[in-house]
Amino acid sequence: MNLKSTDTIHASLLRFIVWLDGYGETSYDHQSFFAGSIGGGAKALYYRKPVFGTIAVAPIILCEAFIPSARQLFWHKQRFPIADAHYAMGFALLAGATGEDKYYKRAVHFLTILEQTRCPGYSHFCWGYPFDWVTRNGVMAADTPLITTTPYVYEAFASVHRIDGNERWLEIMLSIAEHAANDIKDIEISKDSATAGYNPFDVKGGVINASAYRAFLLFSAAIQFGRDDFRRIAERNLNFVLSSQQPNGSWLYASDGVRDFVDHFHTCFVLKALAKIEQLSDHEGCRKAIKAGTDYYVNHLFDEKGLPKPFSRAPRLTVYRQELYDYAECINLGVLLNGQSTELDSRVQTTLADLLDHWQKSDGSFRSRQLLLGWDNVPMHRWAQSQLFRSLCFMLYSMTEDEKTV
Repeated sequence: MNLKSTDTIHASLLRFIVWLDGYGETSYDHQSFFAGSIGGGAKALYYRKPVFGTIAVAPIILCEAFIPSARQLFWHKQRFPIADAHYAMGFALLAGATGEDKYYKRAVHFLTILEQTRCPGYSHFCWGYPFDWVTRNGVMAADTPLITTTPYVYEAFASVHRIDGNERWLEIMLSIAEHAANDIKDIEISKDSATAGYNPFDVKGGVINASAYRAFLLFSAAIQFGRDDFRRIAERNLNFVLSSQQPNGSWLYASDGVRDFVDHFHTCFVLKALAKIEQLSDHEGCRKAIKAGTDYYVNHLFDEKGLPKPFSRAPRLTVYRQELYDYAECINLGVLLNGQSTELDSRVQTTLADLLDHWQKSDGSFRSRQLLLGWDNVPMHRWAQSQLFRSLCFMLYSMTEDEKTV
């Protein structure tokens, strides 16, 4: 990789860790504006009656665009399992890159927290959001298991298990896989294809990245535990994802004919899942989809400066120019596919340089968004401090591994 030096990335990570130690492991969130009764009610009205709802949400959107710190008026700081999983993965990767035991211990700390914050009332380990999430399909209550969260926790436990071989982590991984296989529903599309539900109550499915997440988790678990039943489910979900790719190489957010936007980080989610499945299975269909998807990605989801842009096909008016989440997922994808696309490698170099030059604040945290005017500087673990931390740790680990083979 012809990127920033390992010393530069390592220094950035050390500054971030100092910030994390001082700031703590709870934060506000992208959804804090809508997690409480006022914001949630306005958002629900927007979905039921768009005209009146637009009037109700307009002041909140203006706050989001011009007074990001107003989040604290709508909701409170929380711990997010998806963030804890990313921090666990990041510290495990940092332990591997540096050989320092303190980072391994920090990763174990986050796994211990994740054991405590699993969704209550389920026989298997699973995780969701700690707030009521208002969507166009209704309200997902807090602690509803989400197939877009739980696979990250599986990866977190797997990351630490690769270091210490702790059988406890393996037991939890199997429980997670059983949840993904048995509690999440398959909605059949054809004899060989099925879309995964977003949560145990979803009987419609259609969200592309949800099926991609589940396919990867169960492919990985099939190999780890020798389970053909996991593989069969994974293959049907994978077939749905592959068949949902558009002729231009993109993926719409969902196949329902309504949520037909194409955005940066969800595109990365799908491509990452396919890349990891291809690494596990040498799947020819994945290779072809990755090639077409990457070509679309580099040509349509970056601006004229070569930096990540939020949408190539937007669902609505956006109140920001660039998103930290997009930077994090661009780097993650770039490390996974390093060397497969010169255009992608170039985009990743440009993105990383801009991130380290302009997005990291003096306290070590990262800006959350570049707004139409100014910045959203509210640090949010789920959106996307933890994802960015993990991506930089992943890059540092990959670079140090490359150096070992030279």
